[in-house]
Amino acid sequence: MPEAPAIRDSSPVLINVPPVDSFADAAFRHQMGHISRHSLVFFLGTIFTTASGYFFKVYLARALGAEALGIYALGMTVIGLLGVFNAFGLPQAAVRFVADYCATARVEMLRNFIARAIGLLLLSNLFMGGILLLIGPRIAARFYHTAALSRYFGLFALIMILGSLTGFLGQVLAGYKDVLRRTVITNFIGTPLMMILAVILVMCGLGLRGYILAQVLGAAVVLALLAISVWKLTPAGESSLAAGPFSHLGKEVISFSAFAFAVNILEFVMAQSDKIMIGHYLNARDVGIYAVAMALVGFVPIVLQSVNQIFSPVIADLHARQDQATLRRLFQTLTKWSLGLTLPLAAVMIIFAPVLMRVFGRDFERGWPILVIGTIGQLVNCGVGSVGYLLLMSGHQRDLVRVQVFMAVATVVLGILLIPKWGILGAAAVAALANLLSNLWYLLEVHRKLKMFPYNTSYFGLAFPLAGTLGILLLEYRLLDFRSNWILIGFALIAGYAAFIGIALSSRLDSDDRLILRAIWSQTVGRFVSGGSA
Repeated sequence: MPEAPAIRDSSPVLINVPPVDSFADAAFRHQMGHISRHSLVFFLGTIFTTASGYFFKVYLARALGAEALGIYALGMTVIGLLGVFNAFGLPQAAVRFVADYCATARVEMLRNFIARAIGLLLLSNLFMGGILLLIGPRIAARFYHTAALSRYFGLFALIMILGSLTGFLGQVLAGYKDVLRRTVITNFIGTPLMMILAVILVMCGLGLRGYILAQVLGAAVVLALLAISVWKLTPAGESSLAAGPFSHLGKEVISFSAFAFAVNILEFVMAQSDKIMIGHYLNARDVGIYAVAMALVGFVPIVLQSVNQIFSPVIADLHARQDQATLRRLFQTLTKWSLGLTLPLAAVMIIFAPVLMRVFGRDFERGWPILVIGTIGQLVNCGVGSVGYLLLMSGHQRDLVRVQVFMAVATVVLGILLIPKWGILGAAAVAALANLLSNLWYLLEVHRKLKMFPYNTSYFGLAFPLAGTLGILLLEYRLLDFRSNWILIGFALIAGYAAFIGIALSSRLDSDDRLILRAIWSQTVGRFVSGGSA
């Protein structure tokens, strides 16, 4: 059937073109909705892991004692060091290049990257596992002066191998921007499974060996579930390892992985050198007390970590699309929200530090100053936002490495000078100082290279909520007397956040804050209410 002839109309056609600002707001709102949804799930998963982990650590501290936990912490430093060398920076590369390949529809490069990276990780981890079994007993006896550590290196080798593979596959899911699925597997399935197995094995009389074995079994289940998820999300195509695991990764991937590898080494030095030196200069009991306090400190940046899980692939995606305006706006807004939602938690950690450490037992109470110092250092981390990821995911990894080289050397030198004199208090001071200086340096580099700065006058709006929170928490600490430390801490967290959020919402919100609230509502609560899919 022939088509009807086209009718020409010479009259002017009026087209409603949305203003540029509306496009910018739409892009910002879309990204914030995606980030908020996945960050919220990761945050809830971390909260679940943190809350259950806190009770679990109390159980372990009382069931195993400070010395056993110190032995475990020393073992983790050994496999942590080897784990840096057996990953080659591939997990960090997965976040950037999986997101990059998906954004540019390069399916075969995506499949080849995943397949060859897994092959390389398998080979390197088997090799490093053999190295661990060979040199581990000597490190335990001669460096740590803790011969009992030698009995557990077989299980630690399995933790290292499984952890390397699960870490990579988890980052692949992050590259697919599916942090939600990863969180369900690792936090809501893997963590409870490990804890249940650990309690059963410890109660059966296996002690520290039972705890480590539970981690191995839990990691094996998580690995299987992550592998299935990655397989389902990866587009169909062809990929082969016939040419060897190093081939066809691409020069850009190899270069980025090399820098990420260097970053991992330097981060290990900055994060683990304190425990290594405490184990060398002091004893396993001090390592155990310090490890428990620093584990609590690790909970402080929970909001920032939740944001980073999905913001890091978003950075790579927006940088590949050259959408600097949206990236700058997200960085500024997310930093303010991360800091604001961290302040009540940090206030509770500082004010109630003796109470928090007392829960683990009398041996651990003397570690409360470590908790205070470490929390202050993490506040700086949250206050500058995702500066490290901005450098790494935008191709400025050289600047990141330069900062970390200097800070790693400074951390080791200061540790050697202060830990023998000040003990675990000196180690905490060195870690906090390194955290503070490195993050401020990252912030300077982001401002210089990317022309981004997170601060504006809206940050002054955090002052009144913070003042109200501090006032309520100090009154509670002085006036309330609960028999149970658990109830006191729980009430402090609820009261602190209620005061902060209540005062913040009653004040005047700027336009981006209102956009975030609407995005969070539409992408989280609104979806559940309407029955929409994530």
